[in-house]
Amino acid sequence: MRNVYTVAQVNAYIKNMFNQDFLLRQITVKGEVSNCKYHSSGHIYFTLKDGAGAIACVMFKGNRQGLKFQMQDGQLIAVTGTIDVYERDGKYQLYAQSIDLDGEGKLYERFEQLKKRLAESGMFAPEYKQPIPKYIHTLGVVTAPTGAAVRDIINVSTRRNPYIQIVLYPAIVQGDQAVASIVKGIEVLSEKAVDVIIVGRGGGSIEDLWAFNEEEVAEAIFNCPIPIISAVGHETDTTIADYVADMRAPTPSAAAELAVFEYNRLMQDIADYEMTLTSFMNRRIRFDRDKVAGLQRNINALSPMSKVRDRRMRAVSYEDAIKNAMDKKLWAARHRLEIGIERMKGLSPLDKLNSGFSYVEDAEGKNVRSIEQIQPGDDLTIQMSDGSASARVVDIKKRNE
Repeated sequence: MRNVYTVAQVNAYIKNMFNQDFLLRQITVKGEVSNCKYHSSGHIYFTLKDGAGAIACVMFKGNRQGLKFQMQDGQLIAVTGTIDVYERDGKYQLYAQSIDLDGEGKLYERFEQLKKRLAESGMFAPEYKQPIPKYIHTLGVVTAPTGAAVRDIINVSTRRNPYIQIVLYPAIVQGDQAVASIVKGIEVLSEKAVDVIIVGRGGGSIEDLWAFNEEEVAEAIFNCPIPIISAVGHETDTTIADYVADMRAPTPSAAAELAVFEYNRLMQDIADYEMTLTSFMNRRIRFDRDKVAGLQRNINALSPMSKVRDRRMRAVSYEDAIKNAMDKKLWAARHRLEIGIERMKGLSPLDKLNSGFSYVEDAEGKNVRSIEQIQPGDDLTIQMSDGSASARVVDIKKRNE
């Protein structure tokens, strides 16, 4: 009869086999971090993988004191710990006791530590960055004398400006002697009084570019009185030299474009400026001429002779105005006189007399218009058109009696 076991019994048996294996009790496994999660409990759960497989890992909170970096997906690490079975799920996993960055990871850790320290010291501060001159005559280059980097810098620089002078310091850019060679190149070119220095090399691994991550190179760049453009590796590569330099270029070719002005463009700009300046000067001359003409007109208008002519014209104008006003007054007076004459004619006794009427006066010369003014025996004078006659009142009769 065959034996039948429970799941728990099988898991316990397998766990016991793991516990008896001396190799699994203390093992170091390296690989790439994947699915890294920092749990709220303080534990770290992640997967360690390579091209052929993967293993689940956990680091409990109590073991995190020795972890000197923040774990992230993609890091290459070496995990030391115990491989054991989790009986409930029947799965085995690596229980990490310590974790170290492996290979490039250790260099990356050194890079981050130096970067942080130099940043805190102020070597990356923008106020210490020197401006790159727009127009340079002499370009200094610190790089390997052979290779694509120096060819790219020379080709791009001479294409942009065929009159540029390039001073090359043939530096060692990789290996144990690279740091001292790069520092020496910066010091030598700074004494040559070049306008700008390009420090760099072509692409490579982090180990190949490591000389540009050393503190001695960073200090040489920071202390250099000549503006420095860092051009290390490809566009995605970043080194400490890039942070300290006055300007960072993604490639050596780009550094040459940033450092050397384009001669043909400069000539075209000068021609454009000349045209603009000539046009401006012509406009200014026309403006000033118009202004002088206006001032001349003002001077003519304000001169004594002009004022005399103006007064004479005003006097003539006033004379004509006075004459016209007098003519109007005389015409109005004549008109009123004619009207008065006509009215006087209508009231003149002589005209009445000439029409066949007579004019009767009493002894005092008052006009007698009613019988109430006279009495019988009063003497009267009768005025007629050709003379007068004396009369005496004999009788008085009222009309209609």
